Amino acid sequence: MRDWNPVLWSPDGELNPYRDRIVSRVRDLVRNDGWASAAVTRTLDNVIGADFRPISKPDYRALAAMTGNKKFDHVWADEFGRALEAGWRTWSEDPAHFCDAQRKLTIPQMMRLAFRHKIIDGDALAILQWMPERLARGARYATVLQLIDPDRLSNPQQNFDRQTMRGGVEVDEYGAPVAYHIRKAHQGDWFSGGKQVTWERIAAETDWGRPIVVHDYDFDRASQHRGGAGILTPVLQRLKMLIKYDGTELDAAIINAIFGAYVTSPFDKQLVTEALGDGEDVEAYNGYQDARADFHDKTDLRLGGARLPILFPGEQINTVSATRPAGNFAEFENAMLRNVAAGTGMSAQQITQNWADVNYSSYRAAALEAWKTFDRRRSDFGRGFGQPILCAMVEEMMDIGELPLPAGAPEFAMARAAYTRAWWIGPGRGYVDPMKERQGAALGIESGLSTLEDESAQLSGNDWRDNIDQRAIEIQYFKDRGIPLPSTLKDDATADEVTQEPKAQ
Repeated sequence: MRDWNPVLWSPDGELNPYRDRIVSRVRDLVRNDGWASAAVTRTLDNVIGADFRPISKPDYRALAAMTGNKKFDHVWADEFGRALEAGWRTWSEDPAHFCDAQRKLTIPQMMRLAFRHKIIDGDALAILQWMPERLARGARYATVLQLIDPDRLSNPQQNFDRQTMRGGVEVDEYGAPVAYHIRKAHQGDWFSGGKQVTWERIAAETDWGRPIVVHDYDFDRASQHRGGAGILTPVLQRLKMLIKYDGTELDAAIINAIFGAYVTSPFDKQLVTEALGDGEDVEAYNGYQDARADFHDKTDLRLGGARLPILFPGEQINTVSATRPAGNFAEFENAMLRNVAAGTGMSAQQITQNWADVNYSSYRAAALEAWKTFDRRRSDFGRGFGQPILCAMVEEMMDIGELPLPAGAPEFAMARAAYTRAWWIGPGRGYVDPMKERQGAALGIESGLSTLEDESAQLSGNDWRDNIDQRAIEIQYFKDRGIPLPSTLKDDATADEVTQEPKAQ
């Protein structure tokens, strides 16, 4: 331990100067190595999935306490939430992509890309633009999201960090972001000319609190202002060594395959020449070697397309024993991958996609542990990156009168937290044994230990209200066509008939 003397740096001082080097190395691994790419892909699929979206949960109790208005109840909250989610879908899933400054991606796709930046680069960065000119071209809303490569966020002219400038983030005396300094072009875009060395100062928010820059990263220490350490950074060195070892074993195996056999003769030309000098014996030896070469040039006996090994007198065939890969190669690689999996919050099977050595119980235990990490990352990203975007959208929807509000409702700026309270959901956990897991979910709902909302989100990633609406549609389709209802739908239909009010006589 005597030679182990790390320096005690500040949070920004130990990371910001080396950020570009760390990120470039991680990107190189993800781009060129299957294991690193698998770790990133599995994390994206389990945290964000195909449809990362908010489920509105307005805090009607807080609004009722704030205003004394009893109309802020659960009925209003459900109506408000449905209208908000409808507006969000209209904006985020617009096939014309007016929600994207580049008009290439939907919001779920942009969320996935932003989270990819976060887990690889350490930062997710975006700007909320206001583009009312798009309204005349078919856009419903003027709010537009522009994703920014975190490489462009840096100190102007590559200056060192200062008290109020940390890795491109301008902060106040308390460390709160005031503005962000972003290059007008990526430093690697040689064709952008002077834009590479031109920085734009963008305020963090408007005077009334509307977010302009959205910046999300994981905090490892207090007073940290930039990311830069993605999920692969702790295992970067081991992963690179594993890649090198894999390549070395593959090269050795290829050499073994190419040089599988060789032919030997009883004489070595150089040694025989030195021993015999220039006499007649040397001429005889040279004649022997010439005869060997001529024999192999003229002999091409084949049987069924395969050449027969006819040897010249005195020759023999030897084979190279295949010693690659090494006997403990697979065991060593699995041990290294378990280290990588533990460092990234996943099970080794999720990275290797090899489930041969696990049973149902061990898989469920490993999956539940990994899911805790996925849940935490989804929640952090929803709060840090998704929530500011949702706030901007709700503010615009309230300004144009799209959301139902009782008389005397407070303005958005006065109750931002209550209006925009939401639960961000992504993909479900899926099923290993569908019967067991669905029966367990039904038992939890029946016993009151869980809700239909929780089980729908956790198992399939669906909104429970959409499920119920779809079941009602399916029941009506069966009835309209005179087809007997399946047993599960029959129970729903019976319950619906019982709860209906009797018709007047």
